[in-house]
Amino acid sequence: MYSVEVRDRIMIAHSLPDPFFGPAQNMHGATFVVDVAFFREELTRQNVVVDIGAALDVLSKTLKPLSYQNLDALPQFKGILTTTEFLCRYVFDAIAAAAKTGALGEEGKQLSRIRVTLSETDLARATFEGALRA
Repeated sequence: MYSVEVRDRIMIAHSLPDPFFGPAQNMHGATFVVDVAFFREELTRQNVVVDIGAALDVLSKTLKPLSYQNLDALPQFKGILTTTEFLCRYVFDAIAAAAKTGALGEEGKQLSRIRVTLSETDLARATFEGALRA
């Protein structure tokens, strides 16, 4: 299995209003390092997994609407605990949709899997990985 990975960053604010989260129930900020890995069984005829430039562009466009935002105030997150794990899946779904529509080029339509990792610090991170289906 081949893979290529791209990275970006995002700064957000949010709260996690559930006693489970202790002090994180209160409004706080987070800076996430976002890594997205693209996987395929065989390289394309150009010997790549996916165009890295296209992958960086799609990741940037996915994160831009969230950047410097209070997630609690965004309608798509109303009533949702925007945990790191949840945000991994949110980014995965957006990247997977972009792959299927050709935003990653034709080779992006044949990817096997995508993995999204959000690192909160050098000590803690969460991941969502899934297969791409036609």
